Amino acid sequence: MNVLGIESSCDETGVALVQTRADGPPRLLGEALHSQAEMHQAYGGVVPELASRDHIRRVLPLARQVLSQSGLALADVDLVAYTRGPGLAGALLVGAGVAVALGAALGRPTMGVHHLEGHLLSPFLAGETPQFPFVALLVSGGHTQLMRVDAVGDYTLLGETIDDAAGEAFDKSAKLLGLGYPGGPALARMAAFGDDKAFALPRPLLHSGDLDFSFAGLKTAVMTQAKKLGPNVCEQSRADLAASTQAAIVDVLVAKSLRALKDTGIRRLVVAGGVGANLRLREQLDAGAAKLRATVHYPPLALCTDNGAMIALAAALRLERGLAHTRDDGGFDVRPRWPLEELSSGQAASTVPAALS
Repeated sequence: MNVLGIESSCDETGVALVQTRADGPPRLLGEALHSQAEMHQAYGGVVPELASRDHIRRVLPLARQVLSQSGLALADVDLVAYTRGPGLAGALLVGAGVAVALGAALGRPTMGVHHLEGHLLSPFLAGETPQFPFVALLVSGGHTQLMRVDAVGDYTLLGETIDDAAGEAFDKSAKLLGLGYPGGPALARMAAFGDDKAFALPRPLLHSGDLDFSFAGLKTAVMTQAKKLGPNVCEQSRADLAASTQAAIVDVLVAKSLRALKDTGIRRLVVAGGVGANLRLREQLDAGAAKLRATVHYPPLALCTDNGAMIALAAALRLERGLAHTRDDGGFDVRPRWPLEELSSGQAASTVPAALS
């Protein structure tokens, strides 16, 4: 079965084609992605209206590019999947509208996919796939969560951020340091030249005894230090503050993730989302997990950001488990706010159309 996936939740337009196989794991046949980072950079963050308009311009050319890569025709698509939420309402509507229009033209069903579930399952496109159950650290945009994953569609929330997420802490701290957008990668690049012990920054909730996160206090501490340094700060001091900020964020993420492994007794950790591409985070998680005799699984670096492949994959894996949530009536909706744990309540299941059963 060939699943076309469309991702348009925020500032990246992604389209991909994933093929499910009876004799092996799903295979990525083609993938194309357009980032709006350069367009939004002048504004220091995502402008929703501009994001939506750019998705409209990009999605169909990207779909044609993916089909060309795969060597398949549009008529070979069996299911069209799209990001239903969470995300920016206008941006989500673009992907959903295009997906449903394609489904209607082809006479194929469509499926709305949870954006975070896509990230959660993206390591299944890597060479060595994790076995269930596993603990998942989701660090994507405004989301920082630890989940217990017992199967596709079976998720238990272990802890989450109570204010700013890790990605927001990276982006807001980068802005305070005068770095470009997106801030996370820019801060990580500068941190490579700094001393991570130069500034004593807080590690909020590090010893709270639970698995929740909080990064708002860290952002305030970075702002205080940036003001002390003043507008004429030297590059080395900026690099030192960047390194100290990154170290504080990573220390909390690592400590909470390892605690989740200990508390659950599970020895498999999946890391997904844009912050999961951070090399310091990967190094420290690998080292900490090794001491627990645990393994850590990551998606390929190219699939850490938002992308169509993870949407197509999540749809394919849901179909395999009978959690279809497909439609063939031309209707759709989007959910800008959509807690991932709702997927375990049975709200996401529906009947699989005969053509896909």
